[in-house]
Amino acid sequence: MSGRLIASSALRHELIRFVVGLLAAALLGWHWHLSWCFMLIVASLNWLRHVYALSKLRLLMQARALHQETAPATYLGALWEEVLTLIIKSWKAEERARHRLENVIERARTSIAALEEAVVLIDGRGNLEWWNPSAERILGLKASDRNQQVTNFLRDPRFVDYFKAGHYSEPLHLPSHIDHRRHLQYEITRFGSNDRLLICWDVTVLHKLEAMRKDFVANVSHELRTPLTVLAGYIEALQDQGDELPLRWSRALAQMQAQTQRMSYIVNDLLTLARLETTRTRALPGTVDVPAMLHDMRQDALAYGADKHQSIALDMDEQLLIHGVEEDLRSAFMNLLTNAVKYSPDDGHIVLRWYQDDAGLWFVVQDNGIGIDPRHHTRLTERFYRVDPGRSKASGGTGLGLAIVKHVLLNHHASLHLKSALGQGCQFSVLFPAQAARRR
Repeated sequence: MSGRLIASSALRHELIRFVVGLLAAALLGWHWHLSWCFMLIVASLNWLRHVYALSKLRLLMQARALHQETAPATYLGALWEEVLTLIIKSWKAEERARHRLENVIERARTSIAALEEAVVLIDGRGNLEWWNPSAERILGLKASDRNQQVTNFLRDPRFVDYFKAGHYSEPLHLPSHIDHRRHLQYEITRFGSNDRLLICWDVTVLHKLEAMRKDFVANVSHELRTPLTVLAGYIEALQDQGDELPLRWSRALAQMQAQTQRMSYIVNDLLTLARLETTRTRALPGTVDVPAMLHDMRQDALAYGADKHQSIALDMDEQLLIHGVEEDLRSAFMNLLTNAVKYSPDDGHIVLRWYQDDAGLWFVVQDNGIGIDPRHHTRLTERFYRVDPGRSKASGGTGLGLAIVKHVLLNHHASLHLKSALGQGCQFSVLFPAQAARRR
């Protein structure tokens, strides 16, 4: 029988008992014409009995004497015994649930403690709340650091800006504040009421491998420049003798020249990427006249796609400038515009926009070309990634243009956004922070 049915049966029994008592008192008092007095006495005694039982229940609960399914009959009536039984069952169920939850939490803590990564819980006020043993080894946390502001412990301005900005979609790489020869990767995830989970990896080995890769690419690209220049010079010299060469040699030389030129483009793009990735070789920023740059880019793009008879419209704020590196911004903007020219049809229409709103500064390239399937969007900025390798090869692309764009934007604290679908054209939008704006 369920608790609800038991309680209903006990309540019905109590009501019958009360009504019978009232009727007996009325009959007994009727003889002396004192029925209401006798009934009031019975009701008062019944009320006092329930108050006494309730006080006993309260004492039992305060004494935590809740280890038995029912209370002794000498203390409580049937109704209150059933109430106490339901309370005991409820408390025992809660106790079992609490034990299960404690076991899960303990297992989770044990698992986290076994991780090699540093795991730190940060409360909604930015205070250090809990961490695993690896955090003590990697970050140097001590028991005395508990309830301290995380930005008082990790004081690198780049971490402070990253933590306060609240945009945690990308990890943060910094040298260790304990040993500058080590490099750490920080990732933060929000949960609960603005609480945060900080996970930190020691990526020193990966950092060294990445540095080796960058140096290798830069060195190889630089060393390839000279032989490619020599090869291109000899091919051009041979082509100047085209009238004296057999036709099959002319075709071969034309193909050799095209492939040499394509290899030169790849080498130049690799060198640009190597420069963008190396802090010590970056140019100093200044005020960039973006409207003048876009006018020049428009003329270059029209010349580049002259045989396609496309139109390129400008919609921009002529007074809006930006604080940045002009050479890098020109390279990024031109890569986006060149892609629009390549993948837009003959007589296509391209629009360049440059404006400012509440979000920041926007550079937008919109075309009515073939578009890009959404499944490719997240990988477009990878080196040598091609949506359609055959189409990219035919257009002479190196597969590095959007990778260059990505690194330029990272160096300018900007982000790239894409709206596109197959057959519906593309809209690449670059968002710069508002503090980069300058005015004439």
